[in-house]
Amino acid sequence: MSWSGVRSGLDLLRRLPRVSLANLRPNPGAKKKEKRRGRGIHGGKKSGRGHKGQTQRGNRPRLGFEGGQTPFYIVIPKYGYNKGHSNRRQYQPLSLNRLQYLIDLGRVDPCEPIDLTQLVNARGVTIQPLKRDYGIQLVEEGADNFAAKINIEVQWASELAIAAIERNGGTIITGFYDPRSLDVLCKPVPFFLRGQPIPKRMLPPEELVPYYMDAQNRGYLADPAKVQKERLILAKKYGYILPDISKDVMYTMLTMRKDPLQIFFGLAPGWVVNLPEKKILKPSDEELCRYYRDEL
Repeated sequence: MSWSGVRSGLDLLRRLPRVSLANLRPNPGAKKKEKRRGRGIHGGKKSGRGHKGQTQRGNRPRLGFEGGQTPFYIVIPKYGYNKGHSNRRQYQPLSLNRLQYLIDLGRVDPCEPIDLTQLVNARGVTIQPLKRDYGIQLVEEGADNFAAKINIEVQWASELAIAAIERNGGTIITGFYDPRSLDVLCKPVPFFLRGQPIPKRMLPPEELVPYYMDAQNRGYLADPAKVQKERLILAKKYGYILPDISKDVMYTMLTMRKDPLQIFFGLAPGWVVNLPEKKILKPSDEELCRYYRDEL
């Protein structure tokens, strides 16, 4: 571009007005005048409601009203499998394929015990206790490709998913969390900032006690000796050699377990975590200690 062209462009910019709020205008035809409704002869007739009837007079029926005929929710009969549907516990699925993906990305550290806190922080699952979520269920999708050695705690697990983890030398345990403990476990930082003591985990309801006491399900209330026997039985069933974790360099991590009343690894019920000062306050009153040890 020649110098004369530059000078003519600068002269044009000097002559043009500066853009400001005072001279900003919409394009012609971009804005249309809003129609005035409900003013009678002064700009409206029926306000868009049409002629007479329920919809014009404003006394519309309630939602679900079908004009007097028997409504849908009464016509359809009640079936047994729908009984108590609003109170059923839900477990969000987590596949082994997804778990391996999180480990490969570095979102989940396989050198530390894995529970709901790590999985929620890694955005592997979303848990909503207010919507009857009671944790996660580990499903067997991707069992052939799973190669990590981990110590994981879930709330429900299939037999093939348990076999896929133990085949690699890992360990798995299923544990129950009541809604309050589940909310604390999924969102620990907001809870710690409130300065409240860590609550003790409640025991499962009566109908779930057999599941969490069964060694086949690797329940957290099961006898450890029976769990070891079931590990050998499962290895024979699926045809793999069970690794001896007692000689593993990660033996301490692989055998780390929570107490049935404990929510976090390394933090006992009744302790207060002070995040701003990075301190942990422990109860000294004997009665409080007995309460959190469930001796009262």
